[in-house]
Amino acid sequence: MTNIRKDHLVLISGKSATGKSVSLQYLKDSSNVMYLNCEAGKLLPFKNDFKELIVTNTDQIYQAFTEAEKMEGVHTIVIDTLTYLMDMYESTRVLTSTKTMQAWGHYAQYMKILMSQFVAKSTKNIIFLAHTADILNEKEMVHETMVKVKGSLMANGVESFFTNVISTKKLALTSIDEKQATSELYTVTEEEEELGYKYVYQTKLTRDTVNERIRAPIGMWKINETYIDNNVQYVLDRLHNFYGKDN
Repeated sequence: MTNIRKDHLVLISGKSATGKSVSLQYLKDSSNVMYLNCEAGKLLPFKNDFKELIVTNTDQIYQAFTEAEKMEGVHTIVIDTLTYLMDMYESTRVLTSTKTMQAWGHYAQYMKILMSQFVAKSTKNIIFLAHTADILNEKEMVHETMVKVKGSLMANGVESFFTNVISTKKLALTSIDEKQATSELYTVTEEEEELGYKYVYQTKLTRDTVNERIRAPIGMWKINETYIDNNVQYVLDRLHNFYGKDN
């Protein structure tokens, strides 16, 4: 029986310009990170030595996962971003098809196959980045913050594929409850003090964010770790430790 890993997958979601990409700069052994750039070759906001692939064809994602398994040194795969990857599929596969309805079905299957046949079988750490949008839930008459996709994937939501969903935020320091940000994973630099705001990860829901899709296994994060530095290595370390695997 094949063991499916539980400690290697995370979705980092958030609005534009809230620190998703920049949080990758802290990854350990960065030269062995496979970075799948789905945003038309857009440069990362920091110098890096990632093994980068500029994705221009959605099939390249499947191929990259297959190749990564043959590369012993590679320890992490980053997909930046899932949002642009699915937009690429829509632009190149759906809108160009003469059978649109059938193509939308393939759109949904592309994501399902990626998660069930490639992500689930991978031995690497896997980090998805994705953009969120505020969408009206007409039944509940509330705006929900979620990763926006199209077609039937919207029914369950992209987040349903993940046990660990972290949200990136740009917050005023005065708006952060001290009880929710007192761990060693949260630090405020001199520059942040001067600017009056900080880029953070939000790991747990709060009363003000109940309509977001942040999630984690019960007990993974303490209340004083609701807000932590936007450092994805902290998240990977916690995942491995929580599930009893040394990093």
